[in-house]
Amino acid sequence: DLGCNGMGIPIGKLSLYCAAGGIAPHRVLPVVIDVGTDNEELLNDKFYLGVQKPRLQGSKYYHLVDEFIQAVRHRWPNVLIQFEDFSSDKAQKLLNKYRDDILCFNDDIQGTGATTLAGVLGALRAKGELPTSLGDQRILIAGAGSAGIGVAQVLYQAMLEHGRSEEEAKNCFFIADEKGLLGTERLDQLSPEQAMFARDTDGGLSLNEIVNKHKPTMILGMTAVGGLFSEKLIRDMDKHCERPIIFPLSNPTIKAECSAEQAFEWTDGRCIFASGSPFDPVQLKDGRTFYPTQCNNMFVFPGIGLGVTLCGAKTVTDRMLYVAAEALANYLTEDELSQGKVFPDLSTIRDVSKKVAIAVIEEAIRTGQASRLDEKALADLDAFVQKKMYDPVYVPLIEKKA
Repeated sequence: DLGCNGMGIPIGKLSLYCAAGGIAPHRVLPVVIDVGTDNEELLNDKFYLGVQKPRLQGSKYYHLVDEFIQAVRHRWPNVLIQFEDFSSDKAQKLLNKYRDDILCFNDDIQGTGATTLAGVLGALRAKGELPTSLGDQRILIAGAGSAGIGVAQVLYQAMLEHGRSEEEAKNCFFIADEKGLLGTERLDQLSPEQAMFARDTDGGLSLNEIVNKHKPTMILGMTAVGGLFSEKLIRDMDKHCERPIIFPLSNPTIKAECSAEQAFEWTDGRCIFASGSPFDPVQLKDGRTFYPTQCNNMFVFPGIGLGVTLCGAKTVTDRMLYVAAEALANYLTEDELSQGKVFPDLSTIRDVSKKVAIAVIEEAIRTGQASRLDEKALADLDAFVQKKMYDPVYVPLIEKKA
């Protein structure tokens, strides 16, 4: 939902499906929804190619999106629809409406959530803890938009998966927006998804106040506010936690809540770090070198797309997101963990996507969703997925001699 100037985004995402996920280029279709613009400059620009009318709102907007979805599913009944870059006020509503009925997922909400979960599980491994210790963490999320809440939802589901009660899982979260910690006194201003994580006490506390009172073990930044994580904030967190997990996930680099160099310097190399933007290796004054890794959705969504389409799944379930994250986290080697990495090397992306796809297919089989697999495929999923992955290599042409 970016208007005609946003076509580069779906093209870029689908390029990753092809290159990283092994989906053949002729099986993908980039689509932008253009429902007008509220940008005055574009409304008055005679060269603007998009619809030069104010954006559709309310029921008319949702009717148009529904018309598109019905049409594309009429043409391709088994299509996977990926929602990308829908505004926070619309993204969750659309996902809730369609997720249980058709094959779709929202990358900003679910893809970001699954990738972050994989990073968090990797970080727990780096600390020498089991994945089940996720429910013992105190998680501060800066940013209560669709990405921040999406990450909270996926982490919450993972805690339930590990046997925690709903109340135990909810108590792990401290989510703050520009007005401070989400509290129940603001329920009338919050979406149902935000309200789920609103706390009964301490509503409105600042990030610094949350850190000093509740002593979080990890902080996740999804605010797009560059430099939000101050030196005092990180040093205070380091004081309360032996190995703090610090994930400034906003991008581009200028909008990152802190840099890798700042995080490692302010914690004297004790933190476990991943970011939404790429950062160079960091060398501290004592000679130690750390290799920050990027928490990039491309580690997850191509494999999910590959898995659900190959096996003929009808929906993308929460547990598929969990097993995808688990497969990604388990791909990390001990050597990579020792270097401070919580995501695998980008050069392994196609193999990562294959492992994610296999995990998703196995979950679809477990729940009776795998409608398109024969006995040969079931006997060797690895070989089946490998054979189905498109390889971007030209077939050699041999000229016949007369």
